[in-house]
Amino acid sequence: MAMKLKQVFFLTLFTLLLFNFVHAQTKGGKISGSVLDDAKKPLDGATVILLVAKDSSLVSTQLVNPDGSFTFQNLKDDTYLIKATYVGYKNYRSGDVIVNQQKPVNLSAFILSSTGKALNEVAVTAQKSYIQQKIDRTVVNVGALISNTGANALEVLEKTPGVQVDADGNITYKGKSGVLVMIDDKPTYLSAANLATYLRSLPSSSLDQIELMDNPPAKYDAGGNAGVINIKTKKNTIRGFNAVVSADYAQGFYGRTNESINLNYRINKVNLFANLAYNEQRTFRRLEIDRDYFDANGNRTSSLKDISYFRPTSNNTNIKAGMDYFISPKTTWGVVFTGNISTDHDNSPVYSLLYGKNGQLDSTINTLNTSKNNFNSKGINLNYTHKFDSTGRTLTFDLDYIRDVSGSNQLFVNNTFLPDGTLTNSRTLSDNLPAIINIYSAKADYSHPLKGKAKLEAGVKSSYVNTNNAANYFNVIDNVSTIDYNNTNRFLYKENINAAYVNFNKNFGRFSVQTGLRLENTNGNGHQLGNAQKADSSFINHYTDLFPTAYFSYNLDTAGHNVLVLSYGRRIGRPNYGSLNPFTFFVDEFTYFSGNPFLKPQFTDNYKLAYSFKSLFTVAVAYNHTTDVQGETIHKSGNIFISTQGNIGQQKIFDFSINTNFQPAKWWLVNLYAEVYKNTYQGAFYTGYLNQSGNTFAANGNNQFTLTKTWSAELSGFYDSGGTYGQFVTIPKGMLNAAIQKKILSNKGSIKLNMRDIFHTFSPSGTITNIVGATSTFHNFLDTRVATLAFTYSFGKSTNVPQKRDTGGADSEQGRAH
Repeated sequence: MAMKLKQVFFLTLFTLLLFNFVHAQTKGGKISGSVLDDAKKPLDGATVILLVAKDSSLVSTQLVNPDGSFTFQNLKDDTYLIKATYVGYKNYRSGDVIVNQQKPVNLSAFILSSTGKALNEVAVTAQKSYIQQKIDRTVVNVGALISNTGANALEVLEKTPGVQVDADGNITYKGKSGVLVMIDDKPTYLSAANLATYLRSLPSSSLDQIELMDNPPAKYDAGGNAGVINIKTKKNTIRGFNAVVSADYAQGFYGRTNESINLNYRINKVNLFANLAYNEQRTFRRLEIDRDYFDANGNRTSSLKDISYFRPTSNNTNIKAGMDYFISPKTTWGVVFTGNISTDHDNSPVYSLLYGKNGQLDSTINTLNTSKNNFNSKGINLNYTHKFDSTGRTLTFDLDYIRDVSGSNQLFVNNTFLPDGTLTNSRTLSDNLPAIINIYSAKADYSHPLKGKAKLEAGVKSSYVNTNNAANYFNVIDNVSTIDYNNTNRFLYKENINAAYVNFNKNFGRFSVQTGLRLENTNGNGHQLGNAQKADSSFINHYTDLFPTAYFSYNLDTAGHNVLVLSYGRRIGRPNYGSLNPFTFFVDEFTYFSGNPFLKPQFTDNYKLAYSFKSLFTVAVAYNHTTDVQGETIHKSGNIFISTQGNIGQQKIFDFSINTNFQPAKWWLVNLYAEVYKNTYQGAFYTGYLNQSGNTFAANGNNQFTLTKTWSAELSGFYDSGGTYGQFVTIPKGMLNAAIQKKILSNKGSIKLNMRDIFHTFSPSGTITNIVGATSTFHNFLDTRVATLAFTYSFGKSTNVPQKRDTGGADSEQGRAH
């Protein structure tokens, strides 16, 4: 606790000293204003351009703040013009704005008028940039890439700069595990496996943006060691009725389909919206595992080759529907319903070949795994927003309830044969694994603009989660099932988190500062009920922690073209609920998964220095230090490998990254991202002291080509050199994608053809190290080379685009449930 207080003290002292310094450094003229729509509501994301009046030369360009405000600072005495633009609105051009004796100029609000035309009367040709940089996050516009057509949310993340997805769907960000995945600013509360299943069921056509925050502000939950990935789904509030329908067919190893429709109807004070999606998928995966076993003297005693085939077929339905009721221009009530129904079945044969010390075949084990799984998630969100005045004082609150119900029925038939084909043993095991998770969350946030372009934010949140997991295992002999008491059990877990935060930001000429402090109190209670042969056990966790954040931005020139940003933040990575579950899950005769009720939370300190030029070029250096780092650990019991989550020790990451956007020609737009990081793990491990490190190079790029007014194309891809992640050392992987698009039906529709992983080079593989008495390698062959043909059609009428509201407060909890 003393160390935490020191961090807060020095952060506060540094901030106060900086305030005094920047007051002394603030010079130059200033122009301030705001951009509103014709309903007098802020146009968040509008572009304002400052020009010299005499020759229209460019001085500076910026996006307005969420409240519609903008400020041009450190200006020389001169006469200026300001242009304001926003897609779907007529451009605004100001009269002469005179800066004299470097005195501040406060302009009246710019009111942008809607084009007022039906969608079938206007061709919207503006396109968002794929990457947008903000002081505390990177924004990825999903629809900017044609190659995202027909993909699911997990595949979209796979191509996102800095994000890595392994063969099991586990997500890491900038070399760190424990990322908090949120949907529309709400935690998903899901285990890693269920989260991967959910993201695979979510089509890209329902996604709007992905926000990447390696150091999120205090407003966000402190959970998520690697930061926050916030996936924003589509929702608009355009007046009248409008809709977007899409359908696609994809062919890989097997065929798959996606269909979705996005509906919106706004009339008077009511806005209704719905997003419905259905997909049917059948995929393929081949996993090869090679293991060698050694005695105490290092002599090989035996070896194993495991070949597994997975051919899951899944049906997924996603629903999001809601209503906003605008009681007055200042007050809005809303309700949002979400639902996900997923079912899948799989017949997964596993062929295991056992060899003796001299390499001779000893025996063969054929395992047939048959599974039927279902996942059903329902949620409701009640939200309220009140704007007290035109300055931006706002109060919001959210109430959330989510209920996840899942189940799995599996049958394992294991037959052992001698090399001559003689059957020597047969064993049948079945299981039933039901789980229920209930999540309750309430939060309130208040925003208060202050004089001098400053803003104070504060909020509180409380969440309560209870989980009920059962593992029912049976030995089946002559079609008669008897309970396997060694593995049958039931696990109950309850958790309450209470939080409060305060956040402050202000501009001081060339300097801008954002600081925050969040307090979180965690109370957890786990109870393993036991069975007729095993006693029960329980544990209790209580801890309270402080999480400071700070961002310091400095414009190196008066135009704001060259910007430095220094940031710091502290994060916590709480165990997923499934990781605390002590049950054992069978994969085959030689591979088990097991939970760890003694898993401790991990804490991370993040430091980052970034430089950007005109938002076209950004380079950053980062250092992250994590204690009690959580990760997958592998240990051996006889010939069986058991995988579980454990606290490895400490992790250090040094990261250098670069991102650039440029336009070699009017018809060619390029975005490139590359990073190099060193990942080091140190600490006590069950095999002894672990000291393992490795360097990784990762790159992500896309090229967008405007061929004609109705034809466009794209070439994109990514590469990962492999690296060190705890016990795992991975080898290089990557993929190349290509796509082409044709706009049809007066630009209301489009046909897209996308080819993913053209050369079939994405094969996550590597080595597992630090296993006593054994070595192991793994290789995946995945169904990633997929061709997709998609059709999208938009129809309806629009007259006005009010500001979109973010709702929901249960994202971090839901993220840990999958």
